[in-house]
Parts: sequence; C-alpha cells; structure tokens
Amino acid sequence: MKAIGYQQNLPVHDPLSLQDIQLDMPVAKDRDILVEVKAVSVNPADFKIRQDMPAPEGEWKILGFDAAGIVKSVGENVSLFKPGDKVWYAGDVTRSGSNAQYQLVDERIVGHMPKNLSFDEAAALPLTAITAWELLFDRLKVDKDNANKRILVIGAAGGVGSIMVQLLKQLTQLEIIATASRAETVSWLQDLGADHIINHRYKLSEQFAEKQLPLVDYVVSLNNTSEHLMEIEKVIKPQGQFALIDDPQSLDIMPFKMKSISIHWELMFTRSLFKTDDMQAQHQLLNDVAKLIDSGQIKTTVGEHYGVINATNLRRAHERLETQQAKGKIVLAGF
Repeated sequence: MKAIGYQQNLPVHDPLSLQDIQLDMPVAKDRDILVEVKAVSVNPADFKIRQDMPAPEGEWKILGFDAAGIVKSVGENVSLFKPGDKVWYAGDVTRSGSNAQYQLVDERIVGHMPKNLSFDEAAALPLTAITAWELLFDRLKVDKDNANKRILVIGAAGGVGSIMVQLLKQLTQLEIIATASRAETVSWLQDLGADHIINHRYKLSEQFAEKQLPLVDYVVSLNNTSEHLMEIEKVIKPQGQFALIDDPQSLDIMPFKMKSISIHWELMFTRSLFKTDDMQAQHQLLNDVAKLIDSGQIKTTVGEHYGVINATNLRRAHERLETQQAKGKIVLAGF
C-alpha cells in the first residue's frame, strides 16, 4: 500500500523530511478495524512529531491523525463497526498514522461519519472536535446553562478554536470572546458565532478595558501560551479556570495563586495512550458531534484543500502550519 513517512527528523523543505513509500497491508485483530483512508487533515501534532520524534531504527514513521474512510475488515472482538461503514477518527499517537492507504485503529476511538459530509469535509474535524469537547466539558466542566458566564478563547481561528467556538455557541449560553489578528480570521470567527473578537497581538487587558468587557470565568489558550500568560491573569476572574493545549517551554503559574486559578491541560491522545477505562468516550463523543453536524448545528472547518495525499502536498501542509497562520483545517484526499 502507498504511505508517506520519514526516517530522519529534518526541516520541512528537505525532500527527505516526508517521502512516498510502499508498505505491507496491515491485518485487523482483536478490537482493531482496518480503514481504507479516503481523506486526512493535518495538525500541529504532525509537524511537531516530524521535527522531534525519531523514527524506530531501520523503520518508517507514518504520521497522520485525522482521517475519514471506509471499514474494510474488523478484528474478532469488534462490536461497534462492520465492513462498509463510513468512519472518522483522530487516531493514536503511539501507532502508525493515517498518511497511508490503509490504517488500523482501535474501534473505541472511532465514530460513525456524519451523513451530510464528504470524506474531505469530515476529515477536518475529529482531532479538533475531540480536543475542544474534552477541554470544555471534561476538563473545565463548563457550566452549559449559565448565561452570565464568559469565556476567552485565544487563537480561536485555528482548527481547535474553529470547532470550539461552534460547540460553545450551540451547546452553552456562555458569552464568547475570541482572538484573531487578521481580517480574514476575524470574519471567519464572526461567521462561526463569536460574540466579541480582540487581537492577540496586542495586550488583552487593554482591549478588555477599551471594549468594556468584564473579566471572564474561563480562559482557553490554544497557542503561544507563554506569550499571553501575564495578560491571562489580568482578564480572568478570581477562582476562574484556565486551560491550555500547546507546549510552552516553561510555564510560570505563580501569578495565578492570588486569584486561586485552576489550571487544566488537555491532550486528546491521553485516553488511547493509557487505555483509560473511559477510552470509548471518544467513540460516543464523535457520534454526538456527527449528530450536531447532520442536524445543521455544526459545520466543517475546512480552510484549505491541498490535493491528493502524497509527500509533496503533506510537506506543503506542514510548512503552512509551521507559520501558525492557517485558517481552519488543511485537508488532503485520495492517493
């Protein structure tokens, strides 16, 4: 089968950083399903792993998390899917990824694909939807019914922010303050339902004062957290809650002590990485998001389509994400 992989951690402009290769077809066993991959999207996790995680000695490392496709075969203990089912998922960081024609995935982290989306449109959503949902409702335990509470989403125009703003708009009564720095991303967030938009390139507290925005109950930081940390402390309420998903080299949380701010990390791979007792929650979560899409409450977050799934196009996608200027998700489809 065709696949795209690497054996060395190289800059994205190096042709050897991602290469077109051929691999043997995997076989589904136990609770795994074998998926024929129809479309994928690219996430910051892809380029971060390509840059920093060595490939196993003498082997190829296959990246790719988001995918949509068709079940070709199932393991002997699979109960949630059958051959022919259309599925979507975000994969497992410890296993071979979706940048291949066929992929093995544990059924417990796979959902039934929305009926109203194409494979391309569906592939944009799983990782970001799981991340946004788990952060809001499993980590922060957002109060869905309180119309007097507010949330600030920093870096809201990217993949996670784009679905998070929609989930907040459809499932909660929170007032949504989002950040964006370009005219096109401001317009994007307005269309998705943000109530207020400020620019994360300037001091958050000064913009809160200019717009007469009250302090917020929740702050979500999706990128460049270390740059915003001091400003976050200024705009969050005493006893507020702060969550992040990025990888700051250091994180001085002492300024949060006076306000008794609680701090939450979200990594959507935790459940599959540790085979937690509630691992199958991701299956149900993806099915719930599919229902929201099919009912017209949530829309896909495809920002750009980079063509077929090959090394050249994946290197382009990685390079684009490394600039931190992507709008929505970058999707590729077909081999």
